[in-house]
Amino acid sequence: MAAADGLELYRQALGSEKRLQDGESRRILCEYHEDWVALHGDAAELVSAKHRDPSADAYRSLNQLAHEGGIAHLFLRWRALQEKPTCRLATSGGLARDAQDFDAATQALREVRLLGQQIDIIDDHRPSIEKFHSAIHANSGKHLPKEWVEGSENSVPREDQLQQVARFLSMLNVQSELTRRADIGFAAPTKCAKPVVELLGFDVPYEAVWNAVYGLFFTRMKAAGPRTDAVISPVLAFANGSEAPTTSDKERELSSRIVTMQDIDLAVMTAIANPSAYGSLTSPIRLSRAAVKMRKGNCSDNSIERGEKLRRDYQRYWRNRLNGDPTALAEREKLRNLLLRVSDRSGTSALRSKVDWGADFWIALQDALDDVPAERIPAGMDSDLLLGGISELTNECLIWFSSAFDVAAELNQLRDENRGSAA
Repeated sequence: MAAADGLELYRQALGSEKRLQDGESRRILCEYHEDWVALHGDAAELVSAKHRDPSADAYRSLNQLAHEGGIAHLFLRWRALQEKPTCRLATSGGLARDAQDFDAATQALREVRLLGQQIDIIDDHRPSIEKFHSAIHANSGKHLPKEWVEGSENSVPREDQLQQVARFLSMLNVQSELTRRADIGFAAPTKCAKPVVELLGFDVPYEAVWNAVYGLFFTRMKAAGPRTDAVISPVLAFANGSEAPTTSDKERELSSRIVTMQDIDLAVMTAIANPSAYGSLTSPIRLSRAAVKMRKGNCSDNSIERGEKLRRDYQRYWRNRLNGDPTALAEREKLRNLLLRVSDRSGTSALRSKVDWGADFWIALQDALDDVPAERIPAGMDSDLLLGGISELTNECLIWFSSAFDVAAELNQLRDENRGSAA
């Protein structure tokens, strides 16, 4: 997700001229104040990234968001940095109950701040602010601000603490329901690298650009471990005549943790010049009907692999449900009809007028499935499993990603290609 942020900052930095300007200052600092910090001039955004497995429920309580989501730590860093940076939680976990109310409060307070208005605590937001205030006390331990400790010197009244929490919420963005870890490798080239490649106007695989930039961030994140000089005496650092370290001096110390737009530009241009060096290792072509039909529609290898995985997850879900649940069969048929309807509406005539429309259709389906109301989805399912259902219907030849063709003949040809690759 840090690499995704880096590519988006890079796309913004290219601007209409499609090149970096001299003095471009956007950069990402890895593993320092938080998981990463997005920087642009004097502006900074602290980001806490939290993966949440499908087996875990959505964030429901403010205590979960504060502790498991890392928002309490974000608050402490924001406060230590004099309330200047904005903050973001980037997570694959959804929100429910109190966590949803908290997100609504952050959005409303952010709008007030952006309009330049006074941030006051109104009755609608007070419950979320008070619950988060309690969660900070419960999760901060010895790191709780001294002024917040009752009876301490220079202690701050509770209402002033709540006002500080309200200001923090106006600076916070909760980015929930991001792509899960198992799927990000399949989705990232299209979601993150494609906009950059298309802006630059190059005809190269998106995967090559993504792999190059991801490798850069992977290296910087690994380099952000303990500093090798952390226990060495600072020889002559404070001798007479020594000057206080400047901002540039401090940034140089962190250079191994920083990814600049110039770094990303070099990685992107290197991948564009030699895309084969950054492609994934080749593997035998998938021979399911769904994979063959997606390939015919010019879907990427990443999309095909993801579709195959989600199809297996979808099959596993219904195997478990059908084993002893008398309502499961009827519910499955109802869902199939819903998925066919979504497919029919997503495959518009404008989309099908293109020569190769399968990849755009795959994206349109994902967007449409994200908008399916929760009450229409079987218990324990999410939009990813619905996409697995689309792949299953594709495998049954009920959904197409191109004009109809002889699937059996195509499968025979691909089996011959696989045998040739193996030889």
